Amino acid sequence: MSAKVQEYSGGKLVVRFDAGKCIHSRNCVLGRPEVFQAAAPGAWIKPDNATAEQLVMTVLACPSGALTWERLDGAAQEAPPPINVLRVRENGPLALHADLRIGQDTRLRATLCRCGASKNKPYCDGSHGAAGFVATGEPPTQDSAPLALRNGTLTVTPIKNGPLKITGNLELVSGTGRAINRLQETWLCRCGESKNKPYCDGTHKKNGFSAP
Repeated sequence: MSAKVQEYSGGKLVVRFDAGKCIHSRNCVLGRPEVFQAAAPGAWIKPDNATAEQLVMTVLACPSGALTWERLDGAAQEAPPPINVLRVRENGPLALHADLRIGQDTRLRATLCRCGASKNKPYCDGSHGAAGFVATGEPPTQDSAPLALRNGTLTVTPIKNGPLKITGNLELVSGTGRAINRLQETWLCRCGESKNKPYCDGTHKKNGFSAP
C-alpha cells in the first residue's frame, strides 16, 4: 500500500483514502459530513457514523478513486460498472469509471489530467484551477452506433509527450450526462491545447508538451 494511503477501519468496512489521487470534488464531505470531517482533529474519516450501505454509495461518488472501501462483513466489494463511462468535466479532468488498466495501475475510478499542468500525470492533481485551464464539459455529440458490448477492460496508455490512447468499449458523456460518442479506440488530449477537445489534434507536437 502506498505511503499516501490512509486507512480508517469501522465495524463493517474499511475506508481508504489516497491523497495522491484526490481532486477535492467534495462529494464525500458534502454527501456524508458526519463521516468525512475534514476539519476535525484526529481521524477525519469515521466509518461507523453511517451505515455500510450509505458509506458505499458516498465512496462510489468519488470520481478520482481516491476513496475506496473494503467490506468486512462478507458483502460484495466494489465491482466494475455495467457501462464503461468517461465524463468530460467542465474546465477539469477526464473522469473514468471502468475496469481500468492505466499503465501498471489497476483501478475502477480515475480522473486523468487534460490541462497539461498536473505534477502527477497521467492523473489530475487539481493544477487546472491554478493554471486557469478552460475547456468545455459539453462538447458536441457525434454520430456513433451503439456498442455491442458496453463494459469490459479499458486500457489507458499515456503516449510519451503525447495524448492518452484509450482502447476498449467506452461511452463519452458530457458533464450533464449527454452522450457525446461511443468508441472502441480513441486518442484524447492531455497537453491542454487541442482545438478539438477532448480529442487530440496533434497540437502537442507544436507546443513542446513533455510527459512520460
